[in-house]
Amino acid sequence: MKTVIKIENLGKKYMLRHEHQERRYTALRDVIMNSVKEAGRRLFKRGAVKNKDSTVEEFWALKNVSFDICQGDRIGIIGRNGAGKTTLLKILSRITEPSKGRVSSKGRVASLLEVGTGFHPELTGSENIYLNGAILGMSRVEIKKKFDEIVAFAEVERFLDTPVKRYSSGMYVRLAFAVAAHLESEILLVDEVLAVGDIVFQKKCLGKMSDLTKDGRTLLFVSHNIPMVRTLCPQAILLDRGKLAAQGEAASVIEQYLSDKNEIASAAVEFIPRPGANVSFTRAWITDDQGNLTVNVDVLKPFMIGLEFQVISLTANTEVTVVLENSLGVKVLFSSLSDGNNKEFAELKPGLRKTSVWLKANFLVPDRYVVRLYAHHPNTYVIDAREDALRFNVVETGSTMLRYGQGANNWCCVLGGTKWELNKK
Repeated sequence: MKTVIKIENLGKKYMLRHEHQERRYTALRDVIMNSVKEAGRRLFKRGAVKNKDSTVEEFWALKNVSFDICQGDRIGIIGRNGAGKTTLLKILSRITEPSKGRVSSKGRVASLLEVGTGFHPELTGSENIYLNGAILGMSRVEIKKKFDEIVAFAEVERFLDTPVKRYSSGMYVRLAFAVAAHLESEILLVDEVLAVGDIVFQKKCLGKMSDLTKDGRTLLFVSHNIPMVRTLCPQAILLDRGKLAAQGEAASVIEQYLSDKNEIASAAVEFIPRPGANVSFTRAWITDDQGNLTVNVDVLKPFMIGLEFQVISLTANTEVTVVLENSLGVKVLFSSLSDGNNKEFAELKPGLRKTSVWLKANFLVPDRYVVRLYAHHPNTYVIDAREDALRFNVVETGSTMLRYGQGANNWCCVLGGTKWELNKK
């Protein structure tokens, strides 16, 4: 097969500035004076100004990455948050330049990296279709041939003359994907955006991406949703801290990813709110039974998963759900805000909301777990999804499974939760 993307010793470096905030308050006059002093130093010294109140650190988002991709390949790109997945796609999309190495590609590249990328917010839906086509190098005649097909797939006919800044995140995704998938591009790059939106539309997108590769187009698909990667991609690439950790058949690469004993657990994380999402997660954390942040949970003690989310306006029939997945990729727990109340789904009022989920002692088997978070209208629409929000370990400290001389996860996914009665005669 013909090579369409060739990556050689690719590296991307960022300079991170860390400010030393010794003072709690800075007056406006201080800001103005510091700006004037800095401008003066630049003028007379003609060099970079070192701020004594800050330090600069090199951060390599990608380092010495090399691989080839052939025409028609469907490649899943997986890895922890911060592994360099999105940076790689941005370089392939020519959004950012590499710091070292080189990338060569053959054919038009269409990318769907985040909600709204490539759209002008003041332009209407139909105007943005023509704008995106022009960016891809297509003529107006070529775009017009595909226009009706794009609109039908995106299901936004009523909003074509509306500025896209008024679109919801789901409408953004539908139109952006339809444009990227239907215009004449040879290479399609898709990031985690399909985690947001209509569940039926997600399946529609997966089917479309599968069909595109049958026509010889190439797909690079970034996702934390391992089952989705398994379904769509025969091959996969694993990135770890900016380096290429594995490449090959999807099944073996995914197995390596899920069994990585060096993966970093996370007890607390903050999120950037989703643009246009009426409900959006802002923070998540794990504490032990004493309220201390932890990544190592005692199997014999209860623990808590805390969530914080922003609600923009009153939202009815809404659910907030926590899903736990073990090291084998098996989903072992599904728990939602409305569990146990036998009522309709929650009505969320505007503001910053907090909730907590308590898991009882002697419940999860000792293993490594991933926490996945969803805000959704059940069975219809996903408002916000955080597919790899937290990671933690349940540590063996004396569960009843020890008497069998094997790790509990060789036997089952959960412990306890049942009541036995023995009829005595």
